Amino acid sequence: MENASTKWGFFQGNEEPKAASTLTVRDVLATIMENLDGADQRPTIPLGHGDPSAFPCFRTTLVAEDAIVESVKSAKFNCYAPAGGILPARRSVADHLSKDLPYKLSADDVFLTVGANHAIEVIITALARPGANILLPRPGYPLYEARADFSNLEVRHFDLLPEKGWEVDLDAVTALADDRTVAIAIINPGNPCGNVFRYEHLQKVAETARKLGILVIADEVYGHLSFGSNPFVPMGVFGSIAPVLTLGTISKRWIVPGWRLGWIAITDPNGILRKSGVVKSIQSYICITADPPTLIQGAVPQILEKTAEGFFSKTVNLLREAADKCYDGINEIPCITCPNKPEGSMSAMVKLNLALLEGIDNDMDFSFKLAKEESVIVLPGVAVGLKNWLRITFAIEPAALEDGLGRIKAFCRRHAKKD
Repeated sequence: MENASTKWGFFQGNEEPKAASTLTVRDVLATIMENLDGADQRPTIPLGHGDPSAFPCFRTTLVAEDAIVESVKSAKFNCYAPAGGILPARRSVADHLSKDLPYKLSADDVFLTVGANHAIEVIITALARPGANILLPRPGYPLYEARADFSNLEVRHFDLLPEKGWEVDLDAVTALADDRTVAIAIINPGNPCGNVFRYEHLQKVAETARKLGILVIADEVYGHLSFGSNPFVPMGVFGSIAPVLTLGTISKRWIVPGWRLGWIAITDPNGILRKSGVVKSIQSYICITADPPTLIQGAVPQILEKTAEGFFSKTVNLLREAADKCYDGINEIPCITCPNKPEGSMSAMVKLNLALLEGIDNDMDFSFKLAKEESVIVLPGVAVGLKNWLRITFAIEPAALEDGLGRIKAFCRRHAKKD
């Protein structure tokens, strides 16, 4: 990071935002839902979004529920929260994250947010400057593009390579970056791909970021939800190589997405982001934006500190079994292929072979007609940056997953090209 002072020297000024034109996952799924056939008496199978909370097998832990009740009854958290979050909650998040790091975070390294989407908003807004650009993965999570578009931050995409287990194309990253690049975003475990990056690969990402003089945005919303050969490694482990802004949430690991509690953690032992003004920019935006509900903040220490390991292992085992079922089921459908068995998160990317289908133009057309004919919702790959692919979420009841895959198979047979 020898050129850090010059790289971060242009964190000044502002520019009027514009309306975002990038579609989000919500936009696409809502449009597909409108195509459901109301006459179909079968239940709709939601394989398009990562919210397992509606299914009994994915119920959150009683520790979390009791923590919320206790927070309400205490009457200590009916107040406004300070910008960035209540101190005990921030300290608890710092301690929670520090367990997996070679150094200790403090409460001052943590900002609480209204879920991960808000964390993305804060980071992108804080980094956006006239002429700046950001490196985002393809496929990826489209809210990054939507927020960057709204903030006039140029997006440059690097590919994740399916033939290499969805690893980052680091040569492309180096070629894309210039002296106006501010950050690279890494999603691990992967959404939408279901991959988990190896330690060695993450280290190479950090070394590339150091060489380019940029920070790493580590999206770890699905942190610790790994069940394959690669264990989850927090990007913050490499914070001494390149500065890292880690974003996380209780949404996925505790299966409570509606509680809207997330965080941004500064994993930067060399203090580069404070010296450069990035942290100050985050603090400034945090002061004028929304706070997570204080009732949830008040429950955070108990949730993070008292949840038993057995709850996590049960969730991971459920996801492992669902991923196996999903992968095996996909392999029985001729027109779609899954290049890599999911090893983490809650979804997989599968490739459409349109040459085997009749009357299907592309992934969006496939998704619309599947919804209408089979009442199954999948996310077209174009929504996450890969045309003629699909994202299939497997974090649902096993019987519903089996039913949904069976309906997809029937749909593909019905639309198969005749010899």
